[in-house]
Amino acid sequence: MIVCHCTQISDHDIRAAIDWMRTADAQTIITPGKIYHALGKRADCGGCMPLFLDTMRACDRLGVAPPILRARTDIKKELPDEGRRQGHRLSQRRAAV
Repeated sequence: MIVCHCTQISDHDIRAAIDWMRTADAQTIITPGKIYHALGKRADCGGCMPLFLDTMRACDRLGVAPPILRARTDIKKELPDEGRRQGHRLSQRRAAV
C-alpha cells in the first residue's frame, strides 16, 4: 500500500528501512526523518504523516519508540485540554483583569 503519494513510499519500504536500520544499529532510535533519509527521499506536504506513523507503530522491529510514536490514547489521558492552562485564551485573560 502506498503511504506517501508525494514520494511514492509504500508500507513495504517503511518496514524494509526499519529492518535495515535495526540490523545496522540495534540501539538507534528510529524516526520518520531517518526513514525518509534511509530511502533517499524528503517529506513533502506532510499529509501522509498520520498513516506513516501508524505504519511505523505496526512494525514489530521498531523497538523503543520516541514520544511521537507512542500510543495516542496515553497522551490524551495525561494532558487534558491539550496541556493548556486554564484561562489560556485572550478573552479569558481580559475578563479576569
